[in-house]
Formats: sequence, C-alpha cells, structure tokens
Amino acid sequence: MRPDPLILAFDTSAAHCAAALLSGDRILAEAWEPMDKGQAERLLPLCEDLLAQTGQGWRDLSALAVGTGPGNFTGIRIAVAAARGLALSLGIPAIGVTRLEALAHGLPRPLAVVEDARRGEIYLQEFDHGPDDARLTTLSALPHECGLDRFTGSAAEAAVAALGGRALPPALPLHHAIARIAATRLGQPQPRPAPFYLRGADAAPPSDPPPVILP
Repeated sequence: MRPDPLILAFDTSAAHCAAALLSGDRILAEAWEPMDKGQAERLLPLCEDLLAQTGQGWRDLSALAVGTGPGNFTGIRIAVAAARGLALSLGIPAIGVTRLEALAHGLPRPLAVVEDARRGEIYLQEFDHGPDDARLTTLSALPHECGLDRFTGSAAEAAVAALGGRALPPALPLHHAIARIAATRLGQPQPRPAPFYLRGADAAPPSDPPPVILP
C-alpha cells in the first residue's frame, strides 16, 4: 500500500509563524507561535521541529503548502520565498492557498469572507457555488457589494451589523485549512506560489533621477 502524501503547510501572513504536517486526513504535528517580527529566522527551524517530532525528514515530503495572503506584505514574501526555494531544492510541488480560501474551508456555502484590511477597508470574497474574485472594498459599500448573509473572518461581526445575517467562526485553524486545501490540489497542475496582494506596497519607488553612466 502506498503511504499517504505528506504535506508541510506554513503561513507567516500575519503576526504569527504557523506550520502543520498533514498525512492523509491526519495532522501529525503543528505549531502556532505569535510574533510581530522574526518569522524569517524562525520559519525553517519551526518546520524542522515538526518533522523531527514525527520522525520525518525533508525528503519524505510529498508537497509544500503556503499561505499567500492577503496580509502582512513582508510576512507573505517570507513564506512564499521559502516555499519556492524548498520546492526547487526538494523537487516537489509547492501549492499556494490564500488566507480567504483557508478561512472559508469547511464552512457551509454560500458564504462571504470579510477580513479587516485596515485604513477603513476590508478584503471581501464570496463563496457561493464557486469562489468569486476577491476584492478590496469598504464596510459602507458592503450592501452593494455582497448579497450573502453568512460571514466569517476578522470583520464578520461588522458585516453582520451592516447586513444582518450570521457570523461564523472558521471551521479549522488557518494552517490546518491551508494543508487540507493543498491536499485536494495535489497532482493537479499548479502555478508557482505568489504573494496574493489586493493592495499595492506602501513603499514608493525613489523619486531621484537614475545615475548617469559615463562612457
């Protein structure tokens, strides 16, 4: 009998460093550490700890799963870069899963995920028969943007106040959901993971003129 695929999932899209090791339908090991900074230094040792707890090694992995945001600009890039580098060195696929998909996983449809994007804005994605495109909007625009009455995410209570309906907690921890969604995509052609940004970077390009290269 062939062993179940072994998937390592991780996420650093917010003030945490989280990882889970999934085999078949079982989470073998997991970790969730709150941290405002330091994810770049902590992520790989955390993953190595999970593998060691279960007697596995990097070469035992069938795939990697990574949270692609939206969320913290730098945090997303840390996890995505790690997933792409590991996938290349190990010769296994890396599967990107957005935070909005993960929050919706395992909940009844139709459903809208509403996440606080700060600056008076929200990330919104509706999941009816299939997911609609995610978008950046405001709570005041929600009655025109969304006709659903079930919500999850960090701004679910505010959405309920705006539209009525019900606020639902996520069915699974974020890193568990990322692993399980990736398992459903294993064996299918996947694009390389990329940061899922709905807002441009805060940093502006320098306004100084470029240097002149003399002959």
